[in-house]
Amino acid sequence: MNELDALYRELILDHSKHPQHFGLAAEDAAGTTGESYQKNPVCGDEITLRAHVDGETITGVAWEGRGCSISQASASMLSDLVAEEGISRADAVTLVEGFREALRSRGKIELDEDVYGDAAALSGVSKFSARVKCAMLAWVALEDAIAKA
Repeated sequence: MNELDALYRELILDHSKHPQHFGLAAEDAAGTTGESYQKNPVCGDEITLRAHVDGETITGVAWEGRGCSISQASASMLSDLVAEEGISRADAVTLVEGFREALRSRGKIELDEDVYGDAAALSGVSKFSARVKCAMLAWVALEDAIAKA
């Protein structure tokens, strides 16, 4: 294993052990909230993600779940990415589509760290088709939640 792979593995484990934006607090009155529950029936990973939307801007993301370190780290990384800056629905959909394309590429497309932040560490998952659904779970939940908001 090279140094970069080791660094990415550590980053995934850190997000898994110390998840960001974890916990579904009572819903705020301001804006609209969309919620999505997703489950990977193959391995049992589960995510419930709640997106708070004000007009066309995502103003917050919170989630709860259980499962493997990849699914939990991916949810943490995603929530960090979209919750911090208040991105638009359209930009969030673009992020999800790019993430999906990279993970389905079987290692041919690397995620750009400038765009995906810590989630770029999940690029290597694309080489393991059984793990792609684990990494995608929260991203599919976000896509569904903002469509419902």
